[in-house]
Amino acid sequence: MDSAPLNSSALQDFLLDAQVLLTKSQECLQHLELIDNDPDACHCLNDALATLARRADTLGLLEVSHYTAGLQQLLAPACCQQHLPGNALAALQGCLTLLAWQLELVDVRTGRLNLDPAEQTELLGELASALGQPLPQLCGPCQESGNACIHPHPPHTLPNQGNASSLTKAN
Repeated sequence: MDSAPLNSSALQDFLLDAQVLLTKSQECLQHLELIDNDPDACHCLNDALATLARRADTLGLLEVSHYTAGLQQLLAPACCQQHLPGNALAALQGCLTLLAWQLELVDVRTGRLNLDPAEQTELLGELASALGQPLPQLCGPCQESGNACIHPHPPHTLPNQGNASSLTKAN
């Protein structure tokens, strides 16, 4: 993503909405810690992450979009199968904590997030391992380098937002 200024109003609206969606996701996680595999909490968590990924993608906030989409893509099948083990919840907490930091550090003029994607990849890897799933698919160049995708992809290649039972490749 270049450093051209984004629509300031749209970015501010997104950041406010993103905080609401993040809080909703954290509340769902707390609910899941109290009531194992609650289908309503899983559905709520999946929808909140899908909405956040879609909104970030629409604004071109690729680092946030791809990380959130990858997180949602990992969680969707586990939620559908109602199988989120305790170690996955701990990994999910780490992922949501990083997402909170990312939202705080987004440049409000450009929408750019100047962070090394290694922590994203590591946390998604921990969650994937806890869920017994492979990491979300990366595009060829990113797969070769081991980096998270932070460049444009056609919208139809992001995970299917809003439908936890249907997954597509992230790239």
